[in-house]
Amino acid sequence: MTTKIAITDDHQLVLKGIAAMLDNVNEVEITGAYSTISETEKGIAENQPDVLFLDINLPDGNGIDLSKLLSKKYPTLKIIALTNFEDISFVKRMLKNGAHGYLLKNTDKIELMKAIKTVLSDTVYLPDTLHNKLLYQSHKQESNKHLAPKLTKREMDVLRGISEELTTEEISQKLFVSPKTVETHRMNIMSKLGAKNSVGIIKIAIEKHLL
Repeated sequence: MTTKIAITDDHQLVLKGIAAMLDNVNEVEITGAYSTISETEKGIAENQPDVLFLDINLPDGNGIDLSKLLSKKYPTLKIIALTNFEDISFVKRMLKNGAHGYLLKNTDKIELMKAIKTVLSDTVYLPDTLHNKLLYQSHKQESNKHLAPKLTKREMDVLRGISEELTTEEISQKLFVSPKTVETHRMNIMSKLGAKNSVGIIKIAIEKHLL
């Protein structure tokens, strides 16, 4: 059975390079090569590919939003991000928004085929380097959670108020406590987090996954 492949990238060299690598593979057929989001949407509707290699940076938008849209519209379509971005934040955002895999543009034919077969088996595909980075970051975040200081329920309420950029008066009205009480909680939060001001409170709270 032939697997229909589509590629979206605004660089012709990338489009031609991927097409050339897959050209002599019998079980694969390239049904479309697109350079914009609008071309991709039209092509996907017409050709209904099984797998889409999708760049993140495109002239008329980004692949993250397009992945989210296409995954909802075509539930069986397997999307593999194809990009130069090695940052784990991009990996997470693509996977969160419907992508089934993530490849860097310096990939080779063997890895391309491995990625295609992996996503077609309903398994997420990541290169070993990115997979290890993801595991390391998850482990680090888990460690940070355990190291996070314990805030009381009321302190958490005040922390959320600070994160929403509410004034002391607005937080006091929202929580039905006096401004002085809010300030006491704020000082306790700063002490527990080791912060010097409200900006520091938010920064450290995010790092400790309290927000």
